[in-house]
Amino acid sequence: MREWWIHVGLICVPLVAVYLHIPPPQLSPALQKWHNAGQVFHFRGSKIFYRESYGALGSSDVVILLHGFPTSSYDWNKIWDPLTQRFHRVIALDFLGFGFSDKPRPHRYSIFEQASLVEALAAHLGLSNQRVNLVSHDYGDTVALELLYRSDHNRTGHLTLNSLCLSNGGLFPETHHPRLLQRLLKDWSLLAPVLMRLTNFMVFQRGIGEVFGPYTQPTDADFWDMWTGLRYNDGNLILDSVLQYINQRLKHRDRWVGALTSTFIPLHMIYGPLDPVNPHPQFIRLYQRQVQRSTVTILDEHISHYPQLEDPTGFLNAYFNFIHSF
Repeated sequence: MREWWIHVGLICVPLVAVYLHIPPPQLSPALQKWHNAGQVFHFRGSKIFYRESYGALGSSDVVILLHGFPTSSYDWNKIWDPLTQRFHRVIALDFLGFGFSDKPRPHRYSIFEQASLVEALAAHLGLSNQRVNLVSHDYGDTVALELLYRSDHNRTGHLTLNSLCLSNGGLFPETHHPRLLQRLLKDWSLLAPVLMRLTNFMVFQRGIGEVFGPYTQPTDADFWDMWTGLRYNDGNLILDSVLQYINQRLKHRDRWVGALTSTFIPLHMIYGPLDPVNPHPQFIRLYQRQVQRSTVTILDEHISHYPQLEDPTGFLNAYFNFIHSF
């Protein structure tokens, strides 16, 4: 009996070792095309991926797209071409720790650093003195609020904002419901290193699938592209550090919600009401009560946390109506 357990152990140990070091998947042709169309600039010693397209002739309008957690700039792929038909320049980046950007570890990831990264990219692209429009989602919403705060307080290096469109972000800690794995990782529990190593494609697919609507689920190829972006540069091993943004939202609530409620910059919220992370109607009622200057678009009842992917046409119609309203 004792020898049997020894044999099992000898077999299992290398199997587990191999499992925990599974190499990241190869880029799909679509993701490779997105990567090839992008560029890199350096920010505080790290390489940051961004993509820029020049579009509408006769327009000087610029839009910068800020993605959510745990995905990347590729979240905007379904609305990229229509945006280039409306704007002169369309820009998206992968935040530090996301997508094709560097993912240093150990590192103290923060919303403040990501906002400075966006400002540095704007300066790199010669946009420091130009009015820009921001479109953000989820994690990107909080980065946008820090940029809004800096703009309204005339901080050195700030962006000059023309408008801000938010979507399905956890703006209010009191109505934000992170997923179980996020809660475990954000508190840096003793389980965090193990959980990050054990998170595989099936766990990821199930977790992401839960924040999409039942009729708007990603395809298998979409799931793999999201997972590939996360695994790129070992991004799965820094999730606990990146997730500190949830704690930062609580700590800096007055600063960021205050910026939202006091600004005179045109604001719009595009909201998928089936979102389990920012549930309906609690989230949108609080938003409308707190941010009375903002206009709101509530998409169809089956749209959830990723409206730009689940309903790109509805998202674009809402955004263009907003842009044309001022």
